[in-house]
Amino acid sequence: MPFVSNLPTGAAAAAEPAAGPEGRPPVGIVLAGGAGRRIGGGKAMVALDRRPLLSYPIEAVWRALGNVTIVAKFDTELPSVPGVTVWIEPSEPQHPLTGILHALSLAEGRPVLVCAGDMPLVTAELVSAIAGTNPGAAAAVVASTAAGLQPLLACYQPAALLRLAEAAQDPNVRLRDAVGALGPMCVEVEEPELLFNVNTPDDLLQAAAMLDRRRRLKRREGRT
Repeated sequence: MPFVSNLPTGAAAAAEPAAGPEGRPPVGIVLAGGAGRRIGGGKAMVALDRRPLLSYPIEAVWRALGNVTIVAKFDTELPSVPGVTVWIEPSEPQHPLTGILHALSLAEGRPVLVCAGDMPLVTAELVSAIAGTNPGAAAAVVASTAAGLQPLLACYQPAALLRLAEAAQDPNVRLRDAVGALGPMCVEVEEPELLFNVNTPDDLLQAAAMLDRRRRLKRREGRT
């Protein structure tokens, strides 16, 4: 994965990383703490077009923000990511809120831009749009489609920490409900497939087809 070795140098980052309302980029977070049972485990290491699945959102977040940190369980198998910090979230509960809360708690008062580790089609441009949207009085800026909120691509303000921690007291709380209760600012995503997430072997095949189609389209556009 050549892009991984280039991350610390800044060569792959955007010329001007997306800044939050206070002028500093949020902490870029890629969540990799899920068990990945439906795909046979080891989701972060699953190969998609000869690259680890996790490498796609890592690259997008890095290009957008100029920084990226992985949040994972202590026993999560990760690809080699020299120069990228890994924060170890609590072993329990097994819930997406665990990683988000852990990131907020370690971010030293900065917002955190969270992206799921199983979103291979997410782009740096979309990450930048989320990170650069002024939340106003809202505690989060969240990607949204006609299907609803996508709280695993969102920028959480420090004020979200206590409110999400309260929601997490209910082990059965749905992430979308917990984040929706924040009254977030929504950023409509015109291409819903950018938020496609891989959970099963069939999803992996579908993601490979999507990536191939997008590359072919980009090549055709480059010739026009």
